[in-house]
Amino acid sequence: MSGKYKERVTVVYQNRIAEGIYSIWLQTIRIASEAVPGQFVSVYSNDASRLLPRPISICEINRNSGMIRLVYRVVGKGTEEFSGLCAGDSLDILGPLGNGFPIREKKALLIGGGIGIPPMLELAKQLPGEKTVVAGYRDETFLMEDFSPYADVFAATEDGSTGTKGTVIDAISENRLTADVIYACGPTPMLRAVKAYAAELGAECWISMEERMACGIGACLACVCQSRDVDEHSHVHNKRICKDGPVFPAEEVEL
Repeated sequence: MSGKYKERVTVVYQNRIAEGIYSIWLQTIRIASEAVPGQFVSVYSNDASRLLPRPISICEINRNSGMIRLVYRVVGKGTEEFSGLCAGDSLDILGPLGNGFPIREKKALLIGGGIGIPPMLELAKQLPGEKTVVAGYRDETFLMEDFSPYADVFAATEDGSTGTKGTVIDAISENRLTADVIYACGPTPMLRAVKAYAAELGAECWISMEERMACGIGACLACVCQSRDVDEHSHVHNKRICKDGPVFPAEEVEL
């Protein structure tokens, strides 16, 4: 497992890619050299009155240039501050944090919902073999063109404006998609449905529960989930998503 570093990093480029969704590239050689798909960084405000950092998943890793890409949604004062950053600005980040997705040489299905879509991009780039991405949106889509060089891409939207009208499971069913291993990140109801689908299919399944994190370093205990060891069915454990995850085998997590 990689180390973690707190660094003052420089903004290389930032742009808005959808309503309330921003993409930012940060120069950070050490974090870029050690990060793996599924990990995240904690981003600190330049306003000293905002004590807690904002955990944001890593969307892309460019080891050659020593950069990472974050794609995030503006949901409060902290992320609103980040959205105003320009090239040359700086801020503190801590990372890489958490564990990552295991890389399997199997037919893979990558499923992302909302802001759970970005961490699937680096995974799509690094996975070998056949892979398909299913992305679920409320309405406006983002990152679909970024996925297309690495995988077949299907979309589901609540309003039916792009792809299948409905959920990611509806898109999977409509397009008759199957896989030997499934990776997913998104809201809990989506992960619950994916877990059930994987069990029905008999597929290996890994889920990332990043959306439930707060501080990102295990201090606030806001992201505790119940986990059941596969080989110890009678033992239920409380695990911190940011420290023990955010990636878990689906069958171990109580959703």
